Amino acid sequence: MNEGERWEIINGLDEELLKGGVILSEWCTFIVREADLAFVKGANLASILTATAGIETYLRSEYAQTQKERFCDLIDMARLDLQLTETLHQLRKYRNKWVHVSDPWNDTEILEHPEQYEQELEEMALLAARTLRQILYENQWV
Repeated sequence: MNEGERWEIINGLDEELLKGGVILSEWCTFIVREADLAFVKGANLASILTATAGIETYLRSEYAQTQKERFCDLIDMARLDLQLTETLHQLRKYRNKWVHVSDPWNDTEILEHPEQYEQELEEMALLAARTLRQILYENQWV
């Protein structure tokens, strides 16, 4: 996909999912803008990491009781439908796989089959872009 097609995806998600209005913290807005830019530029891993940061920031602004809840706790505390909760945990675990590489020298697979990782990252970046907006727009006012 080129940049134009990626912007069409972002704009299409907004058209599909935003039916009213939302209020977001400035921190959340900043992070979401960075996630969108990473997605549009094809920086799929950066897009996933930043989208999950945006999701965590939003959940923290809406559901945190203290400043110490972990991302997984925030997901469970939120009043979301089961499918969305499962998707959030899937994204969180996928993000953790990249953020917390357990054996960095075990790199034969990524060296021999980088296209598989690139394809997986692109699919997860699309999922992250959609899920980010589902979360941001979950409590709209009309």
